[in-house]
Amino acid sequence: MLKSRVLTAIVLLLLLLAALFLLPPLGWALLVVAMVLQGTSEWARLSVLQGRQATLYWGATLLLMLGLLWLDASAGAEQIRYIHLVFYLLSAVLWLIVVPAWLMSGVKVNHKGLMMLVGWLVLIPTGLAMIDLREAVPGPWVLLFVMGLVWVADSAAYFAGRRFGKTKLAPSISPGKTWEGVAGAVFGVSIYVALVWTFSAEFSRLQVLPALMLTAWWWVVLAILGDLFESAIKRQAGVKDSGSLLPGHGGLLDRIDALTSTLPLAALALLFQGIN
Repeated sequence: MLKSRVLTAIVLLLLLLAALFLLPPLGWALLVVAMVLQGTSEWARLSVLQGRQATLYWGATLLLMLGLLWLDASAGAEQIRYIHLVFYLLSAVLWLIVVPAWLMSGVKVNHKGLMMLVGWLVLIPTGLAMIDLREAVPGPWVLLFVMGLVWVADSAAYFAGRRFGKTKLAPSISPGKTWEGVAGAVFGVSIYVALVWTFSAEFSRLQVLPALMLTAWWWVVLAILGDLFESAIKRQAGVKDSGSLLPGHGGLLDRIDALTSTLPLAALALLFQGIN
């Protein structure tokens, strides 16, 4: 299982790096749309949407993403910023207010319409953030930095939890997650950020290390929140994985759950800097 998980992760990383640095903007945007649509299919399964309902949800998501890409191509830079700002602010409300309340209350939401709306708030801002962060200065490195931070946090939490895990983080939601894993994630991310800041002239010029470190620790909290939320949704649906697309990993949502809670807020922070 671990071997399959590692091999799949290596292949995915190589493919992502190739796409991230080699695809033209339109090619990257279309790849992002494809990822959002795959996530939509898996979210429909978790929301117990079947048959025509699932197809209509997928089709509506496709139209919405293509419509946003068309607006991006036809609107001015300022208009694009404010259109994306709306989605990022809605994402911030979801992850900073709605999801924590959802998890703490332990409520199960069985209303399909509400689940469809939440799915859009999870997936569409993530897709937009993957496009915006790739275009930010200094280019794809910004997106890679944030994604790398989440991957490091996830891997460090996994191995620290396996080796030292004793105190459960949220046993009713995800029994395998521990506070020792959280500590491992913070430790791993701290080393990652220190190395990036030391060897990257761009990051050391733009950010002082303490500020970058505090931001990174906040991203760890958001990543854990995204992970726990997807675990809660899967538990509600009565499934172990969101899908079976990736050997050893499950579905796409199982791999990007922590990105859905971090990328939109990273894009929001950069967008506010651009507006101000």
